[in-house]
Amino acid sequence: MKKLVTATLAASAAALLAGTPVNAQRNFDDVQITTEEIAPGVAVLFGAGGNIGVSHGEDGTVLIDDQFAPLTAKIQAAIAELGAGPVDYLINTHWHFDHSGGNENFGKAGALIFAHHNVRSRMAAGGMAAGNATPPAPKVALPVVTYEQGLRFNLNGDRVNVVFTGGGHTDGDSVIHWEEANIVHMGDLYFKIPGYPFIDTNSGGNVINAMNSLDQVIRMIDDETQVIPGHGPMSNKAELVAYRAMIGEAVSLVRELRDQGMTMEEAIAAEPLAGFNRGEGFIGPDQFVTAIWTSLD
Repeated sequence: MKKLVTATLAASAAALLAGTPVNAQRNFDDVQITTEEIAPGVAVLFGAGGNIGVSHGEDGTVLIDDQFAPLTAKIQAAIAELGAGPVDYLINTHWHFDHSGGNENFGKAGALIFAHHNVRSRMAAGGMAAGNATPPAPKVALPVVTYEQGLRFNLNGDRVNVVFTGGGHTDGDSVIHWEEANIVHMGDLYFKIPGYPFIDTNSGGNVINAMNSLDQVIRMIDDETQVIPGHGPMSNKAELVAYRAMIGEAVSLVRELRDQGMTMEEAIAAEPLAGFNRGEGFIGPDQFVTAIWTSLD
């Protein structure tokens, strides 16, 4: 059995660069923040860590996730180059440090931070995030406005819905949906990179919840929707549907082995995902089988 090595997982998760795992102790000086404008007043920033969404206009600037603290100045500069003002509102899709590491900096700069209740709770308590021991966040970094099901921003000519679909990657995942611009930011419910989905069971993640969340988003969008994944390049509904189908197939294969009376170790050794051709990535097949098994428990 190939066991999950926590140190390796932490190093990979700590510095995802454009969806590619790199050394956790890297020097962020060489990271470039690149910008892709996908609609009037809406852009995506790529750098190290989770993809950042930006909504900007006369009513203010909304930031979705903020990567790592050392990148805040570069992120602020990229936002300014869009013609946007300083960040007024910051939404965390979940609590992982590659999506919320800049919270303290943006909070000190005056941004009002929003997230699901569970995000604030986990950030305030600290603990294991993506296999990494994370200390409690300072007060200024914590979400000030929290919610159970979601909320709506009516600004910059759009209705921007922040929706808690039930989680899956963690127990606090939010999806952000621009109704008029027809864009959805998935957070880490959707990885468009090699390897398998990351279900952080230590943070309340569960693969069944993830499938239900993906189903809800798929019903919410159409064939023209632009989909921002948590990591990787821009996507669309067809690719999101295929991603959801892949997860469902994997769960069925693992469930079948479980129903046959196998132990988790025997199921991993059976290599049920051998034919998936997902490539080598942050999460390998053994780790995904483990996450599925744990979720079924």
